[in-house]
Amino acid sequence: MRRRLLAALLILACGRSPTPGGASTGAPAPAPSATSADTFDTGAGALTVHPVRHATVWFEVGDRIVWVDPWSQAELGGPKADVVLITDIHPDHYDPAGLAAVRRPGAVIVAPKVVADLVPGAVALANGETHDLGFMRVEAIPMYNLRRGPEEGKRYHDKGRGNGYVLTIGDKRVYLSGDSECTPEMKALQNIDVAFVCMNLPYTMPPAEAAECVAAFKPKVLYPYHYRDANLDELAPALAGSGVEIRLRDWY
Repeated sequence: MRRRLLAALLILACGRSPTPGGASTGAPAPAPSATSADTFDTGAGALTVHPVRHATVWFEVGDRIVWVDPWSQAELGGPKADVVLITDIHPDHYDPAGLAAVRRPGAVIVAPKVVADLVPGAVALANGETHDLGFMRVEAIPMYNLRRGPEEGKRYHDKGRGNGYVLTIGDKRVYLSGDSECTPEMKALQNIDVAFVCMNLPYTMPPAEAAECVAAFKPKVLYPYHYRDANLDELAPALAGSGVEIRLRDWY
């Protein structure tokens, strides 16, 4: 109950779509499945997915723990991270308190340069670069707005500033979109087994637009995340016949 109350009160960058007076215009999402762990066989061991909140998720990769965008407004009580991936500088992605809560001594932090410059010892990845961690390879994918921004000529997310990621674990490929619209780079992804795709306005894209991209690169499994009040009912009809399995989880 406390977690849902906090979600209703918080308005951060990349979060709720504002209107005059601070009301939200987003349609309520359908009741998702309870947050639960899903396990995938990678051919190199088990990959277990633990959705947390908003853009925060953690993975068990064999005996390694990987956190993504740990946000201190989430419940960060899982095991400490061997690796932390951060997608952007916005506070619901790069949150020093959240990072401190999950990282263990010696943890590898992978981030775009704008974040890595603030985190001593972090590995800075530019769009298109890869970093091999041995048990997992991390590739930085562009994430950006094509047209949405706070005013004419400005975008909420500029190309090259933040990273989406493709994680290669054994024979499985996992995509995390970060804050992005439906970009050519997202449409061009190949052989994605599991995809986490953002879908909320005004900062990223609505579910119908996200479905356009998902239908283009056809991941086997789609987890909508970073969706706030978006109407996820738009997804199923838009992806009917695509072969993509939609897994709704309780991120809020």
